[in-house]
Amino acid sequence: TLWVLPQGKRDGILINIPEMRLYFFLKADLMVKTFPIGIGITANVTPVGRFYIREKVVSPRWQIPRDLQKKYDGKKFMPPGPENPLGSHWMGLSMKGYGIHGTNLPWAIGRLVTHGCIRLYPEDIPHLYSLVPIGTPVEITYEPVKIGSKDGRVFLEVHEDIYRRIPDLYQSTLKRLERTGIRKFVAWEKVREALNRRNGLPVDISSDFIPGR
Repeated sequence: TLWVLPQGKRDGILINIPEMRLYFFLKADLMVKTFPIGIGITANVTPVGRFYIREKVVSPRWQIPRDLQKKYDGKKFMPPGPENPLGSHWMGLSMKGYGIHGTNLPWAIGRLVTHGCIRLYPEDIPHLYSLVPIGTPVEITYEPVKIGSKDGRVFLEVHEDIYRRIPDLYQSTLKRLERTGIRKFVAWEKVREALNRRNGLPVDISSDFIPGR
């Protein structure tokens, strides 16, 4: 239950695509809630950018994409119910056609399955829906390597580059460590090992160097 938070504003919803995880920041309580998600397939990727929640619907009707209508006997819409892939709740983004919703297929969470939308487990979406008002900011990022610190230690959390957007993950990580000014405080063999494993777990990459000695 330990995560390095993605880069982005600590306001509203923050989604990290490679991690396949959604974070919701509750400013009043100084807390963050997090949920696993399903995302877009490589042919219909989940977009990155800054959006906001434009609408909320309980028991949504699904407007079937044109390229899927043949699969559903030419139907353009699907009513609410157990066969509806939007699940029980829908939160539409300011980018038309995209939203955060439930699912009728729980196995889809943690996978690339959608046409770009973000799916949550059936038991998670009602809880998030109840917390998120219309107008809530939504930031979607693409950060397979996350860098964080706690109690004077540096941590690296590495996920798969699922959309193959970063040609050299090692060089990209090296540059980020340089930009943040913590390169001299990390052990490079630990960085390489974390990048090779890519297991999504925070790894302590701190060196034994202590400033001032």
